[in-house]
Amino acid sequence: MKKFLLTALLVSSFGVATAATYTIDPHHANARFSTDHNGTSSNVGGFFMLEGKVQFDPAKKTGAVDVVIPISKLNSGNPDFDKHLKTPDFFNADKFPDMRFVSDKFVFDGDKLKEVEGKLTILGKTQTVVLNAAKFNCYHNKMANKEACGGDFKAKIKPTDWGFKAPAEAKIKIQIEAFKD
Repeated sequence: MKKFLLTALLVSSFGVATAATYTIDPHHANARFSTDHNGTSSNVGGFFMLEGKVQFDPAKKTGAVDVVIPISKLNSGNPDFDKHLKTPDFFNADKFPDMRFVSDKFVFDGDKLKEVEGKLTILGKTQTVVLNAAKFNCYHNKMANKEACGGDFKAKIKPTDWGFKAPAEAKIKIQIEAFKD
């Protein structure tokens, strides 16, 4: 009985829960952008087939994410514009084929994920970005028969911080769904 009580005390003191690792499902992950176009309309587009890993521990309210955003999967709905965006005038896809977001700081408000603070690398330059969680949830995915976690995240960034000549501001939205390994 003493051994059982000691084990129970140790478990409750130190916890046994550890962060689970999730692999991002490229078919359910994208990063979209919207920028002003000469004060008349908006240029929009997105990057698809994102890849990476997420670690999440709901009990400890901690997490980490490493997402690779491939420039080759850029789609604005206009192939000529896509080609132009991949040139050195913008994303310089030949020299910098990927963007990357890395974070080890999940911020909670009670039990709700509020934001993910991390570093976004574009054109070889890294800047701090805070992604606000519009929604986030974990559930059992019946088709995959695995636990899945995902959410919608948004931020405003200044592309000039990464060396772009324009635009002055961009709205980004990142959608992620990942399956537990």
